[in-house]
Amino acid sequence: MSGTESGTGPVGIVLVSHSRQVAESVARLALGLAGRVVALPVEAAGGTEDGALGTSSELIAEAVRRADRGAGVAVLADLGSAVLTVRTLLAEEGELPEGTRLVDAPFVEGAVAAVVTASTGADLDAVAAAAAEAYGYRKL
Repeated sequence: MSGTESGTGPVGIVLVSHSRQVAESVARLALGLAGRVVALPVEAAGGTEDGALGTSSELIAEAVRRADRGAGVAVLADLGSAVLTVRTLLAEEGELPEGTRLVDAPFVEGAVAAVVTASTGADLDAVAAAAAEAYGYRKL
């Protein structure tokens, strides 16, 4: 059942990067490639509170809470400490809304696949699967 069929909103997507500009740019790209006007909760959580490169558990947790519409939140992260920070938040009870999932996917291609799939009203399992399948996108 999709999130929209169950009476809740769409699956939320959070893009976690070491750079605020990268996270925001990938979010814009993914929304633009969704191919239609969609009101998806796609949030960027990049950098630190002071705008430096790095990760911030506070910025990530805030982005996940903003993206949560009751159908779950798919979180995609770019590099090592971003992944570790999300894992730590997931391990700490109450830090992230129930239904938040770290998705093992390439950052850009996975984000596009996740947003396009979520825009169809798909559930969290389908959104996560689409993002993960992006590992198989061949360029040659």
